[in-house]
Parts: sequence; structure tokens; C-alpha cells
Amino acid sequence: MMATVAVVDVVVGPSMHFLPLVSLGPAFAPLVGGWRRTACVGGTALLLCVGLAWYDNLTDVRRGSMTFASVVGVTIAGLLAVSMRRKREAELDSVRSIAEAAQRVLLKPVPRLAGRLRAAVSYTSAVAEARIGGDLYEVVAASQGVRVIVGDVQGNGLEAVETAAVVLGAFREAALDEADLVRVGRRLERSVARQLDGEKFVTAILAEVSGHQATFLNFGHPAPMVIRSDGTMHLPEPPAYALPLGLGEHGPAEPEPFGTDFLPGDQLLLYTDGIIEARDADGRFYPLTERAYLLKEPDPEAALESLRQDLLQHVNGPLQDDAAMLLLRYR
Repeated sequence: MMATVAVVDVVVGPSMHFLPLVSLGPAFAPLVGGWRRTACVGGTALLLCVGLAWYDNLTDVRRGSMTFASVVGVTIAGLLAVSMRRKREAELDSVRSIAEAAQRVLLKPVPRLAGRLRAAVSYTSAVAEARIGGDLYEVVAASQGVRVIVGDVQGNGLEAVETAAVVLGAFREAALDEADLVRVGRRLERSVARQLDGEKFVTAILAEVSGHQATFLNFGHPAPMVIRSDGTMHLPEPPAYALPLGLGEHGPAEPEPFGTDFLPGDQLLLYTDGIIEARDADGRFYPLTERAYLLKEPDPEAALESLRQDLLQHVNGPLQDDAAMLLLRYR
């Protein structure tokens, strides 16, 4: 920037004075450098001012002196800005470390082995650099079988994270204590009803895999996807759709459980609407059912990553909503 000002000043000649623009160098230096770099840029600007002032015959002119003073003042201000920026960066690093600890407590890594099942999770936040948002998931190996939840909290931000913490806390306790999935759902409904006010809600699907049977409880959530060992796909649907968690008083008291066979070689994919509602540049939704073949990878984590990369390629940009996927297979 300063070199451009110097070249233009020399080319145009002493008739036009571009000397004051040299102060742009030390003005922008604090944005990309530290104290040393800012001081070096300020010193270079002063030397450049001396040379251009001599070339423009401004060494004895008041305007030249004011330019020197402005460069010194901007350099000092830049050094102060660097000090403030470093302090704020340190505070931000501290806040991030606390937030990451809270995130690890809220969305703990799911166990890779749960009973007779292998589990894998993929989570992509719509907020840059965030690891959690309004989507939630958990896998619990209980005596009755492996119990799973995938949900989506209405809204975003800290309020959504707080609600997700309530749902996950209630599920982790109920999954170990309650005898069946319906009672787990009742515990969740009571917890969410106490937490949420007005028309806020949480869509969720609960699953229990016991033996060679998968049982589901759907609270207004996208249907689970079962991929059979022969490559065929099945989307189990409930006999009657129930309202999301938090809206139980406006409809049926509780959803009806429904199930399907889940045999060795089959795969169960639970996901949030951030997957199926992701759009490309032409407004087309992501065709999840047509991409089920991407889950053929032997390693479940690699299979989910292939599906995630295909989703990002479909969107060709940042996601507009959080996207969570949870994959279950037999060992």
C-alpha cells in the first residue's frame, strides 16, 4: 500500500501531494501483525515520508510536518490497538476452552461399541467454528437393549443448546431406568414440558434395538432409514404421527411405538431435517434415499463421512441448518 502511494507520487510529480496517504500503512498494520510488525511498518512509513517530502519539496512546509506527526500518531495508536487485540484474543481463547469443555459434556462421543452394535455419529453445525447447536444424539446400552435418541431443538443459539442439554440429561437417566421405550418418551415429554414455554418444541426419534428387532418412538421427526444387507431400503413409519416434544398437550398424549426387523448386515440411519432439507443452488433438496449406497463402506465412521462429504458437495456452501446423523450396525 505504501509502495503504491510512493510510486504514484513519483510518477505524478510534485504537483500532486500524496504524502498523507502513507499513514494508511501503519493504520492497517495492526489488523494483520503484532507490535514488532506494526512498529516496523511505522518506521518504514516515516522513512518514506522523509523521501517523498524531499521529492515534493515539503521539508520546510507545515503540511509535511503534519504528515510526519500523523504517521507517528497512527503508529502509536496501532501499537495500542495491537495490545487491545492481543488481550481480547486471550479472553476469546479462554471462553472457547470453556465452551469446548461444555460441548464435550453435552455431546459426548458415542460409544463405538454398544452391546452387539457398532455406532458412528456425524455432526455438522450451521454456525462456523461451532461444534454443537440445536441437534442432539445419544446412545445408551441398557439391560433392555441399545437405546438411541436423535433430536432437533426448535431455534438456535444458547437457548437451543440449553434445551438440548435438558433432553439429553433426561434421556440418559430414563434410558437406564425405564422398562420400555414408551416410558422413556413420557419422561422426556415431562422434562421438556417443564423447560419450554409457549410454542417451542423438540422433534425427536427414539430407537431401541433388542435381539433382531428395532422399535421406534417418533415425536414429529424424519423417519428412520433401514438399509438391508441386500441394498434395499426401508423407511419405517408410525401408525399415527405424534406431535414433537413440548407440544403433547395440543394433541395425542404420546406416540405409538412401531418396529421393524433389524438383522445382522442391516444398517439403521437416524438423522435430522438439516440433512433432507439441505438445498443445492437450484433449490433441490438433498436426495438422501438415493445416496444410501454411500453407506457401503466397511467402517461406519468412513461411511458417514462419505455421506457427509456428498451432502456438502450437494449444497456447495455452508449449511443453513445443523445436520446430525447416527449410524448403527451389528458388529
